Amino acid sequence: MLRNVAVIALPEVAVFELGVLCELFGYDRTDDGLPAYDFAVCSADGASVRTHAGFEISVHADLSRTDEADLVAVVPYGTGDESPDVRAALQRAHERGAWVMSVCTGAFALGAAGLLDGRRCTTHWRHTAELSRRFPAARVDPGVLYVQDGKILTSAGTAASVDAGLHLIRQEQGSAVANMIARRMVVPPHRDGGQAQYIEMPVPTVSCETLQPVLNHVLATLDHPHTVDTMAELAHMAPRTFARRFRGETGATPHDWLTNQRLLLARQLLEDSDLGVDSIAERAGFGSAQTLRHHFAQRLSTTPQAYRGTFKSQPV
Repeated sequence: MLRNVAVIALPEVAVFELGVLCELFGYDRTDDGLPAYDFAVCSADGASVRTHAGFEISVHADLSRTDEADLVAVVPYGTGDESPDVRAALQRAHERGAWVMSVCTGAFALGAAGLLDGRRCTTHWRHTAELSRRFPAARVDPGVLYVQDGKILTSAGTAASVDAGLHLIRQEQGSAVANMIARRMVVPPHRDGGQAQYIEMPVPTVSCETLQPVLNHVLATLDHPHTVDTMAELAHMAPRTFARRFRGETGATPHDWLTNQRLLLARQLLEDSDLGVDSIAERAGFGSAQTLRHHFAQRLSTTPQAYRGTFKSQPV
């Protein structure tokens, strides 16, 4: 069970990503019925660390604190070689079966410790090429929010750290806990991502005055049949013009967007309801369980039943 969390803060540590881990694991939410974490921020020598914003932070402990943690996480830090002590601490954590997590460019510390060799991993898209160059044995995926490979969890930049942290909590303590923490943080409880086969790029938010009413209508009636022609009619556009405008505003085709939205609803119903697969397929607009299974296999590399088994909310 995930109870003890140690975060390694290296010189020029990024404030936002460190704050995300503090928010996820460093607050006492036992009054809300949530589990408590024994949380500590560590530095290589237990001394204060300068942030990338120029101020210094005091830490709780030195690296010896990582030897008792269920999760050891590394947040982004300044350029330069990682110390042998940091590499050794990460290696020890991995060898004894602890979770090891990196946020954004914290992945470089995991790479220096040899923990990414032969593993799928990611980092901020601006640094994926450099991660591949420095650690050629790593299998770097530049297009995902986060990747879990065994008990190594790596995430992309900034807000992806929220998604990765909630994914880990969901894995260890169930959907109910992850969802409650997400609500406290006012973030989606499960943005596109999860175990490797569930990862995909998030659907871009649309804020176009001409399309938003159409999209709102479609989202409210996903169980109804929708096509490019019917959506174009709602927008009072010719189908080809609508399809062009849609792709320009969302970065996706109408068909891909609609399929993704239906999958998101199906995933929510699999997690939060006891409806059968046939009923979920109808509510999400897929029409049949066979079609729902096809899209799960094609886009998520799993089945609806397997997804429910992994992510359905369990009593705390």
